[in-house]
Amino acid sequence: MSEYDYDLFVIGAGSGGVRLSRIASSLGAKVAVAEDRYMGGTCVNVGCVPKKLFVYASHIAEDLEDGAGFGWTNNGKLNFNWHTLRDNKTNEISRLNGIYNNLLEGAGVTVHTGRARFIDHHTVSVGDQTITAKYIAIATGSWPFVPEFEGSEHAITSNEFFFLPDLPKSAMVLGGGYIAVELAGILNGLGVDTTLIYRGDLFLRGFDEDVRQFAKTEIEKKGVNLLFNNNIQSVSKASDAYKVTLEDGSIVNTGLVLAATGRKAHIQDIGIENTDITLNDAGNIVVDSHFTTSVDNIFAVGDVKGGYQLTPVALAEGMALARHLFAGKPINMDYDNIPTAVFCQPTIGTVGLTEQQARERFGDIDVYKSDFRPMKHTMSGRDERTFMKLLVDVKTDRVVGAHMVGPEAGEIMQGVAVAMKAGATKAHFDETIGIHPTAAEEFVTMREPV
Repeated sequence: MSEYDYDLFVIGAGSGGVRLSRIASSLGAKVAVAEDRYMGGTCVNVGCVPKKLFVYASHIAEDLEDGAGFGWTNNGKLNFNWHTLRDNKTNEISRLNGIYNNLLEGAGVTVHTGRARFIDHHTVSVGDQTITAKYIAIATGSWPFVPEFEGSEHAITSNEFFFLPDLPKSAMVLGGGYIAVELAGILNGLGVDTTLIYRGDLFLRGFDEDVRQFAKTEIEKKGVNLLFNNNIQSVSKASDAYKVTLEDGSIVNTGLVLAATGRKAHIQDIGIENTDITLNDAGNIVVDSHFTTSVDNIFAVGDVKGGYQLTPVALAEGMALARHLFAGKPINMDYDNIPTAVFCQPTIGTVGLTEQQARERFGDIDVYKSDFRPMKHTMSGRDERTFMKLLVDVKTDRVVGAHMVGPEAGEIMQGVAVAMKAGATKAHFDETIGIHPTAAEEFVTMREPV
């Protein structure tokens, strides 16, 4: 009989925690998981899923406008009801919460509802229960960070955005990362007069420079007001709106201030002070290549350890750790060529290296670019363009970076990512027959480097 209540206890039932728990249980381990907020974590509840649903909603008015060029007319007044969108979204999320709970229980995982807190390296408490485990894994994800400025308590975060009681007539989004860009696009698409303010020269730092510049142009065309090299100095309540004073001295009145200024490891109130777990300067849990913390029986996966804050990465890490602990499999996580999408409008899809990274790593590279008006807009009349880019290591002919800004970029880039993972060369791309007429075929018809 084991000296512990469980072989594995997982703190957090988000993407990484649920996958880790289910796989470990399927491998014969006795597993429990604790969740104090909502099943499925950030992605399901206040991240990827509701965001994508809202992106769909925010694009409908534009699609209806585009229909005029194809013979469709709408003589009635188009109305949008925020409460319908919000509540239908919440109902869908509730359905997914139930699915996650059933998946865990169906896999034989014991679910504890409540905040798990470390008592020592093998013991946690959940409510009035004390539970022991041979291994403990932290999968508590990340939490929105709001910088300090006068009146910062008036700013909401992405957590609250999806549950707004009413949609404001105007909004200011603070931040320059993908969450800020996406939420600004949603607000703008839903008819909100939207300003995006960022302290740097250009948003989406870390993305390919051409992608950043192209996205800026297209997002401005959509009507989002972009303010760079500026920041919020203070926010104060003014009747039914907010008075925002900027660092350049200008004053903006707005109905909503949304801070999308990054996320930090969500380790508050889990009793980490009762362990010898090491944190880095950013407050993330330090792990080795096997997700082991500075305590050899405690592990961490997903956002809580920093790195790539992406749902599929957390899923892969959870699976790898379960197989390592309970099937003896080595962990060989490969973080190269991870595809990602930014669901701004138009969408950004990217995989592999930026041009700057490719030049630094390989020196001699060929760059292929294409910038064109999508076929749809030759008749819709909309002034929107699509951009594509391939980066090729001249020495090996391998494609080491692929980038796109345009409709369905995320869907297209998934297939490109498979090819790049398999080591595809530019010759392989050139020899591939395109699907005509599609935007995607442009990736296999770019012949001359710029």
